[in-house]
Amino acid sequence: MTAPSFRAFVADTKGEGNQRGVTTRTTDDLPSDGVLVEVRWSSVNYKDGLASTPKGRVARISPIIPGIDLAGVVAESDDDRFPVGTEVLAHGYDLGVSRHGGFAEYARVPADWLVPVPSGLTLRETMVIGTAGYTAALSVVALEERGLTPADGPVLVTGATGGVGSTAVGILANRGYEVVASTGKADAVAYLRALGAKEILDRTTLSEGTSKPLETTIWAAAVDCVGSTTLANLLPKIHYGGAVACSGVTGGGDLPTSMMPFVLRGISLLGIDSVQTPIERRRAVWERLGADLKPIGLDDIGHDVGLDELDAVLEGILKGAATGRTVVDMRKS
Repeated sequence: MTAPSFRAFVADTKGEGNQRGVTTRTTDDLPSDGVLVEVRWSSVNYKDGLASTPKGRVARISPIIPGIDLAGVVAESDDDRFPVGTEVLAHGYDLGVSRHGGFAEYARVPADWLVPVPSGLTLRETMVIGTAGYTAALSVVALEERGLTPADGPVLVTGATGGVGSTAVGILANRGYEVVASTGKADAVAYLRALGAKEILDRTTLSEGTSKPLETTIWAAAVDCVGSTTLANLLPKIHYGGAVACSGVTGGGDLPTSMMPFVLRGISLLGIDSVQTPIERRRAVWERLGADLKPIGLDDIGHDVGLDELDAVLEGILKGAATGRTVVDMRKS
């Protein structure tokens, strides 16, 4: 019996140039283990841009179908937890890195990586959220587990027009927080206010120069998607006993700061990893994303493309040109 064929965006990362594009594959080209998912939606992340180019040094197999996110319907399964027809999503672990990912009409995914789609979300909405939005949700959950409440004061979000930042603004605003959004995009003010930001801060306030070890406090907490100098400059401005949830290193992997905010003000730096989150916590956070963590403005955050448009989108995200979330519609020609 001939294996079913499908369209996929494939990248060859062994060469020097960007050898990638849409081609035809069969289900025999997918891993032999796992649940077969008919992918309806995926989304584009910075990591996908890296995984689709040799210089990114992210992909562990080549050629690879990138895409660290996917959402769709179970097409074949021998796992009672996920019968045929079940709506599921998956992201993280090895998806789109050392195992073919979501930029295709079909994918095979280990059952222990699958998340049932929450009743409060459509398949498309799960991918508007995707890895970036899930990371934002983990950041908010970590801050609230640390004790943060809206009564404590304003919360800063850096890199606020990116996928993590945009969703963090929407989640925090929907939960009643006064959100301060930091961005370098002057034309994004209306966009961020529509998501619920009360104040817009020019990113140069934090990304340039060096703060004193301690400064007048301004924010109760922060969701930092940038790192490096930006993170170092915001730490001295966090209220006593506050916390910063950090998930991004787009500004660099270093942290040029002093110990003073930590030892004299009791500030906590909370590292956020969305890749290897244990599956039960992952599923629990997704249930909340369909309920009390659902962000404002999902329609504003997401915009749709087809597989044939992916090449240009991946180039753009690596150049910092993305705003919000780009979702990939597998049925769009």
